[in-house]
Amino acid sequence: MESQTIKHMIEDDCAQTVIPLPNVTSHTLARVIEYCKNHVHSSESKSEFDSKALQTRDAEFIKVDQKTLFELIL
Repeated sequence: MESQTIKHMIEDDCAQTVIPLPNVTSHTLARVIEYCKNHVHSSESKSEFDSKALQTRDAEFIKVDQKTLFELIL
């Protein structure tokens, strides 16, 4: 739901310079950005090694305590 809000803000040109994320901690946002960077890099590279490395990073990404996992999901 929150990601849809951001999507609509961007589509409606309401997010000119800042998108408010009041319920997202800097730690959570940093993890999400790193996750996205890994997936962009992997999608640019079609090698099997990068695909396996991405699977490993994804598995490590979700090895967190329940509170952190909940923050990442929302």
